[in-house]
Amino acid sequence: MVATTDVAAHTAPQLKRGALSRLETLGQSIANIAPTMTPALNITVVAGLAGISSWVSYLLATIGCVFVGASISSLAKRHPEAGSYFVYIGRNFGPVAGALAGWAMVLAYIATAVAVLISEPLFINNVLGVFGVTLPYAAQVFLAFALLALVVLAGYRDIQFSSRMGLVLEAVSIGIIVLITALVVGKHGTVIDPVQLNFSKISFGGVASAMAFAVFSWVGFESSATLAKESANPQKNIPYAVVGSAAIVGIFFTIMSYLMVMGMDDNAAAIGGSASPFADMTNKAGLPWAAGVVYFAAIISAFACALACLNASSRMLFSMGRYQFLHGSMGLVHKRHKTPHMAVYASGVIAGLAMLALLPEGFLNGFGLAGTIATYGFVVVYFGVCLAAPLDLYRAGALKPTHALYGLIGTLMMGFVIYSSVFPYPAAPFNVLPPVFAAYLAVGLVWFLVLKVKSPQVLRSIATDMEG
Repeated sequence: MVATTDVAAHTAPQLKRGALSRLETLGQSIANIAPTMTPALNITVVAGLAGISSWVSYLLATIGCVFVGASISSLAKRHPEAGSYFVYIGRNFGPVAGALAGWAMVLAYIATAVAVLISEPLFINNVLGVFGVTLPYAAQVFLAFALLALVVLAGYRDIQFSSRMGLVLEAVSIGIIVLITALVVGKHGTVIDPVQLNFSKISFGGVASAMAFAVFSWVGFESSATLAKESANPQKNIPYAVVGSAAIVGIFFTIMSYLMVMGMDDNAAAIGGSASPFADMTNKAGLPWAAGVVYFAAIISAFACALACLNASSRMLFSMGRYQFLHGSMGLVHKRHKTPHMAVYASGVIAGLAMLALLPEGFLNGFGLAGTIATYGFVVVYFGVCLAAPLDLYRAGALKPTHALYGLIGTLMMGFVIYSSVFPYPAAPFNVLPPVFAAYLAVGLVWFLVLKVKSPQVLRSIATDMEG
């Protein structure tokens, strides 16, 4: 039995209600997506599969993610709680399913933070490389962990401060990317690319294959729902942030993929084979100095993403602690800062240990491994949410045909992403990730089933708002 006494008491310190404006709530989701990472790195896989039709993959993925966001929004309006996906799924498919959803999302958020933090030395070295400087390995490792410490400090200190910081940092990095892209397009002389706009040349097989990878660029857009307790008017602000971030960032991805392929003279294969596609584009345009600026933007974006991930993971741990699914200390709130400080510390410690474990794989492989297993956690929960949303509205007597359509499209899309992530089966070292993820879920399942037997009242508590 997990200790519960004072933790769940409403006399204990509570999260800072109403602290986040609509814009700050939106900033959480956008920062968690880290849009700058897609033109800087993620577009490589999409371009390799879809070729000159990359922008079509991103456009279709945008539409799909907006539908997933619509399902999340309908649940967020009815259940504005920090536990978000843990609560959404638990109240519709039972507390064990809900606990597993929370368990998966904790992994997803922390693994995402690990991925972007362990990639920071790569970006820092690329910036310094413009000046002919390379940091020694020990200094690179130190910087990665120093950035983790700063993320934990910001998350511990104040949710409003950290959300604003994430929004500002991401806005700066996107602004840098847009400005440099404008310079490249200016040198190209036009935004009309007859090759990419020739619809008879679209490879629909390539578009479909690439769409699964394109969706990976959005993971984290749902994270503002974890701040429901701290957002002003969450029934309106959370849906706005979730759907708005999916749409805004999706338009950015679609336009950027189109312009980058055009900037490479429609040589999408060159983007698909590059480890630094945006820098290659600027070099081709005769702007070699821009590479350092782009990597600086990536440093900013990665830090903002890590901060948003820690905010989200700590709220998931907080909610599961308050509902007594995890140790009660996870549900504690700092008296002065009104943040779930113990959950913030726990997220930071787990992220640090994971970074240490991945160091032997190298920074680039570490980024790929952590990012891939994070995606498993996200898409499994997205799939469950798209199933839960219509059911939740049906039980409330509020289901409309449009709600059912959102759920159906979202479910089909996430099902496709799950299928394509394991078929064909990934090669080494990524081949270990599906069984590792399955084992992680199995551990959680065993723990929650033990709770169900020993403390059935704990699982029943999900039907009641206990977060405070």
